[in-house]
Amino acid sequence: MAMLTVRNLPDEVHRALRVRAAEHGQSMEAEVRAILYEAVKPSQATGLGTLLAESSRDYGLEDSDIDAMEEAIAENRRKYQTTQQPPVSFE
Repeated sequence: MAMLTVRNLPDEVHRALRVRAAEHGQSMEAEVRAILYEAVKPSQATGLGTLLAESSRDYGLEDSDIDAMEEAIAENRRKYQTTQQPPVSFE
């Protein structure tokens, strides 16, 4: 794990961190870690569906192409439901 030293922290900030940590029932160090994590974590992870949709637009796919793919997927699901074979699981 990396370490970080913060110099020249104003006394009022130090006091506020101590109070905030006490309110959350944790050490100042844990509180600062939580604050830093919240400050730099991605606001929203991009899902696989979003990435696929964006890349399909890059390749010039249109709504009719997507509709055809969705129908093929639905047909494949119906096929597996009637043959009692489970679809592939990625878990």
